[in-house]
Amino acid sequence: MVGIFTQMADAQASEGAKRQAAEAALAYLTEMSPDLRGAAILGRDGEVLAGSGDADHWRDDAATLFEIADRAGGEPVEQAHIGAEQGEVFALRHAGLAAVAVTERFALASLTFFDLRTMLRDLAGETSQPTFVGPEHVKGPQRRGDGG
Repeated sequence: MVGIFTQMADAQASEGAKRQAAEAALAYLTEMSPDLRGAAILGRDGEVLAGSGDADHWRDDAATLFEIADRAGGEPVEQAHIGAEQGEVFALRHAGLAAVAVTERFALASLTFFDLRTMLRDLAGETSQPTFVGPEHVKGPQRRGDGG
């Protein structure tokens, strides 16, 4: 019986750490991307780990966006980019995570996708040295090598 409660506590702590890392990564992305209007990071189940604004809207809209993109291509897409006069939308899946970002018009697509992909790789634990430093180490998110 004790083992079950220990596993539940470990899972809750892990989920909290995952959310904290996602929030730090999103804060850094927001700070470094002046064209960014809003963004969200979603977990495997579509749950919003971090986001600007209403989490329910991000969850539902991201699910719809990926569903339409998947249906159009006949298979799951890794990334999608939509440009309109009012702005641009970038969506990326990687390692069971997803990121969606809305930017001003004419944001550099290659740079935006690079930043989103780097962020998701860090969160998935695929990098030996994370790009984003968590809040327990510094007052605000900083890029590696910033002396923080």
